[in-house]
Amino acid sequence: MIGQLLWRGMLAGLIAGLLAFAMASTFGEPPLTRAIGFEASQADGHHHGEAHSHGATGEGHHHGDGAGISRATQSSWGLLTGVGVYSTALGGLFALVFALANGRLGRLSPRALSVLLAAGGFLALVAVPWVKYPPNPPGIGTAATIDLRTEVYFLLLAVSLSAMMLSVRLARPLRARLGPWNGVLAAGALYGLIAAFAWGLFPTVATIPAHFPAEVLWQFRLSSLGIQVIIWAVLGLVFGALVERARRRRQLTGRASATA
Repeated sequence: MIGQLLWRGMLAGLIAGLLAFAMASTFGEPPLTRAIGFEASQADGHHHGEAHSHGATGEGHHHGDGAGISRATQSSWGLLTGVGVYSTALGGLFALVFALANGRLGRLSPRALSVLLAAGGFLALVAVPWVKYPPNPPGIGTAATIDLRTEVYFLLLAVSLSAMMLSVRLARPLRARLGPWNGVLAAGALYGLIAAFAWGLFPTVATIPAHFPAEVLWQFRLSSLGIQVIIWAVLGLVFGALVERARRRRQLTGRASATA
């Protein structure tokens, strides 16, 4: 049973990854390319302004040949491989969470449970951290600020996930005490309060240069969010449909065996 759920989750993740790759290629690559060009122009200006320092040490910033992989390869096969591996692995983890949650969140159909888990996962792992620390393209921040931003981002992600798990765990007793509708609202309000408190508590890491194009920044951020929306939405819908179809097939097989 777990093995069948696992391969269905990975298949759903792969399908989600292919659609996310199309989204990334169409809407994500243009602002990323412009951001890389901005970073290169800044590095060239810094190099010419401090030629004595870079010339003496032989150090600098290289994003093309020095990386060993061309930009064309990165934006095509590299992007496809990265998104595909990520979404397929996410699909496998999603299937395991589905197996653990099945039957513990009320009498939900496989499709409804899958969509609910995908919505909760997107909210806890993507949306809440994104609001406080949206992703930045290349050319923004120093090594110190990038490291700090990464640390607080993952810490906020852990807080968000823990708050979601706590809210889900309290949803059943709250429903029993307050009623189905009010119990769900109370559990959701608890998560919202914890998320809002975390947003206010966590530091703001200012890393955006004043001269960085605002249009490029927000195109990059919105395309990154759109990629995650596609991955989670397709994962929830496709996985739920696959599990629902398998369940109906088993039911039909059982009925045929009973009448034989």
